[in-house]
Amino acid sequence: MRAVISVYDKTGLVAFAGGLADLGVEIVSSGGTSRALADAGIAHREVVDVTGAPEMLGGRVKTLHPAIHGGILADRSRPDHLAALAAQGIDLVDLVACNLYPFTDDPSVEMIDVGGPTMVRAAAKNHEHVAVVVDPADYGVVLDELRREGSVGTTTRRRLARAAFAHTAAYDAAIVTWLDEGGPWGAPAEVLPPTVHLALERCETLRYGENPHQHGARYRRLGGSPLWLDAVVQHGGRELSYLNLFDADAAWTLVHELVGPGGTRAAAVIVKHANPCGAAVTGDLATAYAKAFEGDPLAAFGGVVALSGPVDGALAEQVVANALADVLVAPEVSTEALELFARKRKNMRVLTAPSPSGSGLVVRQLGGGYLVQEPDAFVAGRSAWRIATRVQPLDSQWADVELAWRTCARTSSNAIVLARDGQVVGVGCGQQSRVDAAAIAARKADRRGVGGVAASDAFFPFRDGLDAVADAGVTVVVQPGGSLRDDEVVAAADERNIAMVMTGERHFRH
Repeated sequence: MRAVISVYDKTGLVAFAGGLADLGVEIVSSGGTSRALADAGIAHREVVDVTGAPEMLGGRVKTLHPAIHGGILADRSRPDHLAALAAQGIDLVDLVACNLYPFTDDPSVEMIDVGGPTMVRAAAKNHEHVAVVVDPADYGVVLDELRREGSVGTTTRRRLARAAFAHTAAYDAAIVTWLDEGGPWGAPAEVLPPTVHLALERCETLRYGENPHQHGARYRRLGGSPLWLDAVVQHGGRELSYLNLFDADAAWTLVHELVGPGGTRAAAVIVKHANPCGAAVTGDLATAYAKAFEGDPLAAFGGVVALSGPVDGALAEQVVANALADVLVAPEVSTEALELFARKRKNMRVLTAPSPSGSGLVVRQLGGGYLVQEPDAFVAGRSAWRIATRVQPLDSQWADVELAWRTCARTSSNAIVLARDGQVVGVGCGQQSRVDAAAIAARKADRRGVGGVAASDAFFPFRDGLDAVADAGVTVVVQPGGSLRDDEVVAAADERNIAMVMTGERHFRH
């Protein structure tokens, strides 16, 4: 039995190769793998001894030779294949262990592996006769089967072949993405490239999908940079579901957008069904949470709470005293707080997490195909906004303008958000009519928005929407503008003695 071993990741290599050698397997290796085996005193043959050809081009050509690939690819059920090998003096290869350069760690032309993927694909293609191992986690399984059965079983070979093709597919996808981002030339090709290559690995099996009868799991880009969700630590509660993660991502993203980079104020967000039902930005976290909860206590039941700072025992008492939350996510949670949650809210998932990480293109399935777009970001900052009315916002109102605008941008369209004194007091979301969204927000605010701010995620097509928020008592409206009737809406705002801020940037969310 012969094995060809050429691995970049040396994890478990010595134990694996040592186990093969103990079973009488002839090992063929080269380069750094050969040196590692030699240092460990494991007998093996160099690739050059098998091929009769020296390594070339600085190591670019080593295993690319019929003496290697003929032994891997031969179909042992075909006498003509076996005769061809015999005529050339080529021995069969029964096992290939190979993993590729970590391209995503240091993208460059020299990190594009050629011989490795070729050998992996060859072994995977011929998995009826050859076992291929690309993940050190499978070394033990292979050794166990060899020791027990004398060969690697059919089911295992098939599973390993699938893993091998997934390995090379992810590798090629990473290279294509790098080239799309500019590759060695430093300039991105296209924002939306002609092809999009997603190689994903399942990293978390969830309780269920959107509904209990649906299976659900979380995936991440294979070989990609770690995501904030990968670093989440769950301290209590049941395992997470699809919607727990969906809502937690919405809440965690918004709470960081409200604080902003280097923000010194505290923020709290409560999300229900992917929409904020409460949000607040104040000087301390306990007050921020209290205001976020007061925004809509009824909707907060079963929601996701995101807090921008550490949770101590006193704040935990506050959370426990309020309506049951499904998930709480914060950067830190004290031991005292964890103990309290374990006693009083044992089913609540308590998560500690790093700041949310950025994302690439946004992909959504549609009728068997896909819609792809850039992520929605706040492009036009306050310096680009203009005041369209005679009335100007007060200096003290600008913080509420920012709060309402950012919260509204992360709320399902049509969306209207009312805010006052650092607190979101009314949210109308997911309505076909902007007037209906305004009416819902006003009803939820219950006059708490008087003297406050209203935000609209898109322009008011008619003055009726503006009148609806004016009737709620707001004195400032922030909206993108861009309607054919902007002049009528601005005139209505002047008539109602309301300041109107035009951002020039729409934030629909579906």
